[in-house]
Parts: sequence; structure tokens; C-alpha cells
Amino acid sequence: MDMTDGHTRASATASGLPQELQSLVAQLHGAHIVIDADYRIVAANDAYREAFQVAGDVVGRHCYEVSHGYAVPCDQAGESCPRRRAAESGHYQRVLHVHHTSRGEEYVQVHMYPLRTGSGGVTLFVEHMTALPVARAARASGGLVGRSPAFIGMMEQVSRVAPTDTAVLLLGETGTGKEMVARAIHEASTRAHAPFVPVDCSGLAETLVESELFGHEKGAFTGALARKAGLVEAAAGGTLFLDEVGDIPLGLQVKLLRLLETGTFRRVGGIEPQHATFRLIAATHRDLMQRVRDEQFRADLYYRLAAFPIRLPALRDRRTDIPLLADSLLERLGGEHPHRLAADAIECLTRYDYPGNVRELRNILERASLMADGTLIERRDLPPEICAAACRSTAAANPVEDAGRRAFARAVAAHTGSRRELAESLRMSERTLYRRLRELERG
Repeated sequence: MDMTDGHTRASATASGLPQELQSLVAQLHGAHIVIDADYRIVAANDAYREAFQVAGDVVGRHCYEVSHGYAVPCDQAGESCPRRRAAESGHYQRVLHVHHTSRGEEYVQVHMYPLRTGSGGVTLFVEHMTALPVARAARASGGLVGRSPAFIGMMEQVSRVAPTDTAVLLLGETGTGKEMVARAIHEASTRAHAPFVPVDCSGLAETLVESELFGHEKGAFTGALARKAGLVEAAAGGTLFLDEVGDIPLGLQVKLLRLLETGTFRRVGGIEPQHATFRLIAATHRDLMQRVRDEQFRADLYYRLAAFPIRLPALRDRRTDIPLLADSLLERLGGEHPHRLAADAIECLTRYDYPGNVRELRNILERASLMADGTLIERRDLPPEICAAACRSTAAANPVEDAGRRAFARAVAAHTGSRRELAESLRMSERTLYRRLRELERG
């Protein structure tokens, strides 16, 4: 079986039996299944069964039912369907998915290869699934959790760039988790064994930032009583994370650009060039292009930093993730006895706009945990301003439509099963469910 150049060819013809396919796929390394034109699994190897611990035999079942618990193909339920994309393009496709397992939902990278017959037609597809180190690192943080389209799209970009040495620029509002994403990228890279060195560039004088980054020689300035290595040297072999890079003074931007282009720098007060070996991740909440137009940020440095820009969605742009994210944060805050949210508290939290994003949500939950008399957090335990904002949002909506919207939000928040089961319980199609979820997410 040849999968080179994004194509898959097989010596077997379309008349090949499932038993023969099973024998072929059993020899492949990693979790593999073979899917036919009707999305039905016709072969699977033991690595797939072990990796995803799917209940019962998967052969003969639809891939979307096994992976997601859906009653319809992924693209009809709001997901990106790699099988359909591979069929339409005739080429290899790669998609980030949330896979349903006995351990819960897990992020996986799906690699889909069209399996060509001797005549060149495509009737079967080989699907290879790999675990995402970046997803494990993200989940470990407790603050990078979600399955909304906005969040999955961001994670897809993160998973693609993490294994490389490409410079990354993280863009997003304050509190969206830029440092958590940067750490996840580092921990999923080949540099995970080396240091991750964060540098906060905001509010520091140019001379102080320069000394912190590049270090200084003895006597370089008053108080420099000994040579000091900078953070660039501390990040040797690892990742240097420049947070709020948009606040770096213009004079220092020239030296940072030289460092990135030549891989060399000089300590403050030094003459000999030093060599740097690190991967750069930068982040900012500012509009860097506007700062370039205002001549407050160098255009050449911007384009050097923005080799791979990733925009982190604001929490208000992924409201359907709030219950899941809140549960994750409460679990970390509560230790062995985590708090849980009552339906009225969830409704309130999902209506709030979070100018401070995930960081603000965490603070709200920590306060509510202290205010709650038991392990159940109710609306009355939330800060009054949060509830007031939610009430204003409710008052602005059509009362009849809003009553249905609140009932739908409560049902989504309380549901713990698959989307198919949720759609059945609400007596609607999965396509309608997806549309309602998108409307809820937009607020």
C-alpha cells in the first residue's frame, strides 16, 4: 500500500474483500481504519481499538457514529469531514477532530488518504488517527478547553505549527490564554526538553528590556557588578516567548530584528557577538499593523515575527465552550472536591461578555467557589455585576425567543452525551442542533 505524495494506491481492486483489507490494515503502524463510499468502516486494526477504546466492534458501523456519536456525516453536523474532502479533491486531507472514546472526548489529528483502485477510481479511504501532544499540553493547563468551531480552528493551526521551528505570532485580547498556547506549542515541539522562557515586554524601559533579553557585561552600567546572562541565553535550545511584543521600544526593535535574522547578539556593554539557538513565539493584544502604520512598530520586524500568525478567539465568540471550560477550571480549583454549576449559574455565565476572557472567568469561578455554601454554585453565588450584565442581555432580546433560547442553553449545559443524543432529546435534527449551537455561540 503506497501513500506517498498525498495519494494512496493499492494493488487490490475494488472487488477486494473486507477480510483482505483487514489483513492489510492490521500491518499498518498506528490507529487505522478503512472507510467505504457510504462512510461505513470495512476494516480496522488493533491499534485503533486500543487507542480509542471504542465499545463493541467498529467494522460495519459508520465512521461518524463511532467517532462522534452522530447520526449523520460530520459535515452535516457542523464538523469538517475529511472523508468528503478527500473524495472531492482526490488527495490526502488532514483535519483536527474531537473523537468520542470511553475516556471522554479527545482531540485527534485525522489523516485521510483516498485508496485508489487499479483503474484510478476511489471507492475506499484509509483513515489514520494520531494523538495530539499539543492537545494534551493544552488540556493540562486547564484553560485551553473547548470544541466550538472557533476553538477547534485555532487548535488546528496550533497543531500544524507546533512540530516545526517556525516563528509564531499569537494575536488576541487580554486573558485569552496566549501564554498557555505558547507553552502548549513548546511542549509539543522537538524543543520540549529545553527551557521555555517567557518575557513580559510591557511597561519596561528600553535599557531594562535590553539587559533582560541580552544580558550585560560587568561595568556596563551603574550597578552591573558582574556579568549576567540574558533570557536569550537562558532559552538556548528551547523557546523564547515574548509577551506583549507590541510594547517593545523602537530602538530595541532594531536589535531584536538583527537577532532574528542573524542568530547573534551582544550583551549590553559587550563587544563579542554571542550566538543564540531558540525558537521564537511572540504575542500581543495590540493591532500591530496599525502600529506599523503609525510608525510605532517596524514593518520588517512585524513580517519576521508573523511567519505564522494565530488569532485566539475571545470567550464571547465561543460561548458554547463556557460550560465545558468552567467545569475544567472548577476541577483544578477544587482539588478532590470540585464545585459544580447549577443551571441558573450556567445560564448567567454564558450570557456575560467577559472583557477579561478566560482569566476573568477563572477569577469569577474562584470567588463563587468561596461564596457557595456547598459544592453547588448557584446564580446567587456569582458576582452581582455578572448577573446584572446577563439580565441586561436578556432584557434586550425578544422575550418569547429568549425563553426558548434559555431553555436550549440549559439543555446544552446539562447534557453530557453525544450530539446525536442531545438532538434526539430535543426532538430536532443534528443539522438544526448545529445551527442553534452556532446561534447560541454568537450570543
